[in-house]
Parts: sequence; C-alpha cells; structure tokens
Amino acid sequence: MALSAAIFDVDGTLVISNDAQAQAWVEAFATYGYDVPFEKVRPLIGMGGDQVIPKMVPGLDKEEAQGKAISEKRKELIIKKFAPTLPAAPGARDLILKMQQSGLRLIIATSATSEELSLLLKAAKVDDLLAEATTSSDAEHSKPEPDIVEAALKKLHLEPHQVVMIADTPYDIEAASKCGVGTIAFRCGGFDDSQLMGAIAIYDDPALLLAHYNESPLANS
Repeated sequence: MALSAAIFDVDGTLVISNDAQAQAWVEAFATYGYDVPFEKVRPLIGMGGDQVIPKMVPGLDKEEAQGKAISEKRKELIIKKFAPTLPAAPGARDLILKMQQSGLRLIIATSATSEELSLLLKAAKVDDLLAEATTSSDAEHSKPEPDIVEAALKKLHLEPHQVVMIADTPYDIEAASKCGVGTIAFRCGGFDDSQLMGAIAIYDDPALLLAHYNESPLANS
C-alpha cells in the first residue's frame, strides 16, 4: 500500500543539534555537581531525559527533585544558549516541501518539549511548514520506547504500514520498529551505518534523500 504519512524526528534529522544536546546535558549535570563526560552522553542522544539521567547517574530519576532540576537546566541551556545558533540539516526545508507536494501528511515525534520544539523548527527553517506534533508531554517514556511513535500514529489515524519514520538515531529506529513502522535514517545525526542497520534506507541527510527521492521508499506515496 502507498505511504500516506511520515513521522519526523527533529534533533539530528532536520537540525544539526545532537552535539549541542550532548553538551547541554554535560553542563546541566555539572551545574549540580556531576562530572558526565561528553563522550559518555553523546551516544545516548535521541533518548529523552527519563532514559539519559539514570544511565549517567545510577539511582537518579528524572521525576525526583535533583533529576528534575538537571532536566530543566538542560532545557534552559538548549532554549537560551544553543538553539539560536543551530544550523538546519542540509536540504531539510526542500525535502519537507517535496513530501508535502507529494501528498504526504507530516507529523513530528520528538522527545523535546513544545517550547524547545518551536525553536528547533525555527532553526531548521521549517517552522512555517510543520504544524502537527507529538512531544514529550504525549509520552510516558521516551525513545527507544515506542510511546511517542504510538502517539503520532493515533493522531494520524493510520496503520503502521501506511507510515514511515524519518530520523537519525538507533533509538528512533527501535521505537518505530516496535510499532511496525519502517525508518528512513540520516547519518547527519552522527550515528554510523552499523548503528542504523535497522533502517529501511540510509542517506547522509535530507538533501541526499531529496536527490534520490524517486528511487527512495517515499516514491510510492
């Protein structure tokens, strides 16, 4: 059956922000006395705070006072320090326009908060194109758990085989796979092909997918 919709991740997919997200975690943890190396947290980008915090500091919970404070500090750093200077992923806007012209319905599924999302979409130069979204408030657990993808599917009122996920981390692929949704992955999030091997197709970035649109899984939309 032809594709009817696409679920988009944002960080690392439409905007080059994964290193900034990792640095924000490093600085947020440091604010509360925890020495978390960049190299340790960077491979976890794509997960939400409910996953990252206990992995970095065993026993610490995002919902407890200090965990919540660290999570809020990370959010503040993204909004005030990092988001204003983040570059769009190459070809992000043109790909979105092409997909919309092809008749695909587009929805975002992100671990970001709605406040962060608006700034990230602005950085990606697609804030005027993408209106539908599921965010951290729509999911109890973040990726690689399937909650956020399930929430997007419910909003779309579509079956998994009618939808494709477009994302950049192994956690996106795992979350989508748990819902029966295939993923087109981008390398611009900083993960290599061995880490993205569960994807149905892999491209460098939105620009390369756009260049090969007619041979891609999107061509049957």
